[in-house]
Amino acid sequence: MSDSVTVSPETAKTLAQALAKAGFTSAGIAEHLGPAATQAMFRGEPGVVRHACQDGSRLSRLIRFFILREPCTAAELSDVLSQELVQLLIDDCVVAPATDNAELHIALDVRPHAIADKERFVFSDLDASMTDIVPGHDHVLGVGAASLSLLSAAPQTPVSSVLDLGTGSGVQALAQAHVAKRVVATDVHGRALDLARATFAANGVDNVELRQGSWFEPVAGERFDRIVANPPFVVGLPEVGHVYRDSGLDLDAASELVVSGAVEHLAEGGRAFILGSWVHSKDASWQSRVASWLPSTGVNAWVLQRDVVDPGMYVSTWLRDESIDPRSTEGIERTERWLEHFAQNNVTGIGFGWIVLEDIGDASTEVTAEELSQHFTDRLAPEVEEYFLRSDWLRGKSFAEVLDAQYMLRPGVALEEVSLADTETGIGFAPEVIRVTRTDGPRFTHTVDAGVLSVLRGLHPQGLALRDVTGLYAAANGINDEAALHELEQSSSAAIVDLVRHGVVLPAEIAAI
Repeated sequence: MSDSVTVSPETAKTLAQALAKAGFTSAGIAEHLGPAATQAMFRGEPGVVRHACQDGSRLSRLIRFFILREPCTAAELSDVLSQELVQLLIDDCVVAPATDNAELHIALDVRPHAIADKERFVFSDLDASMTDIVPGHDHVLGVGAASLSLLSAAPQTPVSSVLDLGTGSGVQALAQAHVAKRVVATDVHGRALDLARATFAANGVDNVELRQGSWFEPVAGERFDRIVANPPFVVGLPEVGHVYRDSGLDLDAASELVVSGAVEHLAEGGRAFILGSWVHSKDASWQSRVASWLPSTGVNAWVLQRDVVDPGMYVSTWLRDESIDPRSTEGIERTERWLEHFAQNNVTGIGFGWIVLEDIGDASTEVTAEELSQHFTDRLAPEVEEYFLRSDWLRGKSFAEVLDAQYMLRPGVALEEVSLADTETGIGFAPEVIRVTRTDGPRFTHTVDAGVLSVLRGLHPQGLALRDVTGLYAAANGINDEAALHELEQSSSAAIVDLVRHGVVLPAEIAAI
């Protein structure tokens, strides 16, 4: 694999237009293959996909060449594209002659994806999804699981300026280009920028500026309304085996660098959306470790740990990512070296997830770090934007102000009252737990007691303030002592703050927006 890519913008655009016209889009391919074969394609099972493409149609032949990577002659490829386009693809090394015959094979991954609800084409290097390929040092990823994860979390609402740090093949910048006036996409890897340029040309995107350089060096002194970053966040030794995943920094220092650097490049009120990894260690909690990457003022940070794995599983996963069998001699040697480094640094696990940041001026930094292990399928981006709205409402609110506000239960919140067999009496059931759970977004759930549940039942955006709802509960339950009432108000206020933070309860002011 060469260090540079020569795909001209004209070739990329012409190819994308021809493929789209032939129905070679994410929706067109899914319809053509059917649900079972489409899922097999995503699982990397070429035999199933090939079986679904036996009809000799133009789309079947395109799928077999571009996705299954089956060689064909120039005449056969010209029949489904055009002779002129095939020659352009040969000249720009998108397709290449096979070494042992006159057939052509695909040399780059050119694949359609639905990105930000739009049909897009992404140029990247061939991966191991359909053929036995070992990613090289300068491999450029296409749309992988990490890319999709960040696409889910980063909003596509209008902004003036966006920075895509470590753009790779341009996936995140592509999603942001249609909502931003200006996008700056950076990467240390020249080959990645070449493929990103082809990606943007293929999709008619002309408002992305590509810059080469390390980390934030290409944008020194600049600030952006939105920053998106899917950096090389693999936690390991300070070395670079693969540019797309290894930073050359020790352990989780790459995530630390991106988080701390993003803070310095956010415009007033700007927000950053970062994928990252962090170490779990015997020395400190992962929450405090990530919080230490932030300044004492100016940032509202929401850190969501999506997964955590033990060191052994982590190492094996990333060895397989580079097509190394953990059972091989090389795999065993690499595993032992990697794990020894973890042991020397007291690493007990590695967490992964999203770090979202908001510039809040001179206010004290706020950090909420929590696990998001529950299953959900909704995009995270709307939740993140509403989270910042909710936390902004809570910021600086006094105990009295929380009590004097009006609230409502979020539409769709479910109530679950669980009872278990009563072992004391031996008959019937005894109440065990009460939960309120959102049925949208990240599906947050909270355990509440009977008192809080009674207060929740009395909330209405045009009704009584929380103080009055709490007072009615106190009166109904014979709580007349001033100290006891004050304690009840404090617990009620604290419960509402927690529920507002997760959007189970909404202040009337926010609900009206």
